[in-house]
Amino acid sequence: MGLHFSRLGPPTEELEIWSESERGFSFVISNESSNGPRLHGKPGFVASWRPIDINKPAIRVGGSPFKTFTEAEKACEAMLEHLTR
Repeated sequence: MGLHFSRLGPPTEELEIWSESERGFSFVISNESSNGPRLHGKPGFVASWRPIDINKPAIRVGGSPFKTFTEAEKACEAMLEHLTR
């Protein structure tokens, strides 16, 4: 199956955020750094999820931040499989 993340905003923007919705859940991956124009946090790719139809804060995917986007994407896919069992 696999999730297909889309980047929010044009690639020229300094913020790096991707999102995807599947089977009633929304997933977001953001690239964070400890300084500069990006979102501030521990450096790496932070993945989070939340139910689409319930207005609650997002929950960070275990293992975040990840070293690569691919690792974060795979963690989101594993979380989706867990949530939909």
